[in-house]
Amino acid sequence: MATIVTTPEAPARGPAPAPAPRQDHVPSRLRRYAWLAPLLPALATVLLLAAPVGTGDVSTSGKVTPADAASAVMILTVAVRLLRHRARPLTATAALLLGAPTVGFALSAMTSADPGAGLAGFLRYVQVFVLVPASLVLLLRDRRDFAVVAGAVVAVALIQGAVGVWQYATGTGASYMGEDIRAVGTFGPSDIMGMATVVAYGLVVATGCALVPAAAGAPRWLRPAALACAAALVVPLVVSFSRGTWIATAVACAAMIVLSGRRQALRVFGVLAASSVLLVGGLGVGSQMISERVASITQVKAAPDPSVTDRYTLWAAALGMWREHPATGVGLKRFPDERDGHASLALSSGSDTAGAGQRFTREPLLSPHNMYLLALSEQGLIGFTLLVGGWAAYLARGTDRLLRVRRSPGPRAPGAAACGLAAVGLLIWSCVDFLYADIGGPSTVLTAVLIGLAAWWALTPAATAPDSGTDAGTGTGTGADAGTGGPR
Repeated sequence: MATIVTTPEAPARGPAPAPAPRQDHVPSRLRRYAWLAPLLPALATVLLLAAPVGTGDVSTSGKVTPADAASAVMILTVAVRLLRHRARPLTATAALLLGAPTVGFALSAMTSADPGAGLAGFLRYVQVFVLVPASLVLLLRDRRDFAVVAGAVVAVALIQGAVGVWQYATGTGASYMGEDIRAVGTFGPSDIMGMATVVAYGLVVATGCALVPAAAGAPRWLRPAALACAAALVVPLVVSFSRGTWIATAVACAAMIVLSGRRQALRVFGVLAASSVLLVGGLGVGSQMISERVASITQVKAAPDPSVTDRYTLWAAALGMWREHPATGVGLKRFPDERDGHASLALSSGSDTAGAGQRFTREPLLSPHNMYLLALSEQGLIGFTLLVGGWAAYLARGTDRLLRVRRSPGPRAPGAAACGLAAVGLLIWSCVDFLYADIGGPSTVLTAVLIGLAAWWALTPAATAPDSGTDAGTGTGTGADAGTGGPR
């Protein structure tokens, strides 16, 4: 039988067809950054503070800024995730510390002589001191998430600081000693402390990153970049002429340097001392105003300026309110109404503001410029203890965790120490600054975010645990969705 042998048909001559283009390169790039999606509301809350906001009449309440709206979206997003997964994301300790201030707020609102003001104050205080911090604790999955939000804080600080330095250099800032040179950023003279607060937050975060060795897996440029950011933010902080912010920043940075280690502390303090001599000698134009402002810090008894006299009078008024209502205070948002009945005649009618595109106005003094006395006068001893006690617990637990991480020989200790230094430094800054200031203005929502960062470091096991397993290339993770990243 004959065997028929067939050969494969020769391909047709001509140019070979071009290979089909790959269709997965764009999705793969998107997947690389998909892990950032849960953090978008938090990032928007921080970065929207760079947008100019007209404060309008400071005596009216209920103003909602874009950053406030973004914080509401963040709270809603976390709530939906909790309901969807039906998880128990917080330990009993975390739930107690985060939720305890609500009791004091509710008691003060219910006993207030003005129910409408009490309700408005309750919603604002719960947003700033409970819901936003709790949302951050639940939202952050690991130290990388912490670093992203903290990096956004530095970014908005650099933006506001650049605007402030330009205002000082061109004479377009807020009025100070007859000249429009005070740096206020986009917040305007009605919120004279806004830019200084944001810049100080960024400086503290950058200092925390600059004080530790490079973390495992971190780029080599991170530490020198953090040092450069911290040095750059000193300039707008100085030309903000905010004495309370200077003091809080100096205390917080000194504490962070000490907590970073004894040997490094000696080196850093030596470099700072030498740099201060060169900086003071080379300030040039404006150095006299800055030196006079620094010298005025110690003039609190002999010859205080009018702002110091007003502050003493407001403090005395707050203490008088508390003595009359020691348990629950006069009620949230009631300090302005009760002020004149407890203040002496030494209190002026308001503070003068002008410049930075705003005409001359006289702003009323609506708070004691001391968060502790504001809480004591409006919430009484119950609310004060629950609120301040939570901050003390965050600080104690966060510092203890930082010291334990520093003693850890693990390869990821530097990364954890950077987060810990930044978190503890931010909380120390707030606790010191609250001696001279209180909440109010667009920057208040950033204070809430940073309290949340400090609470996350103090309360969440993920802060010192190994990496959670989140894949930067695919955006998948282990515990991010199941438990929203909080302590279980």
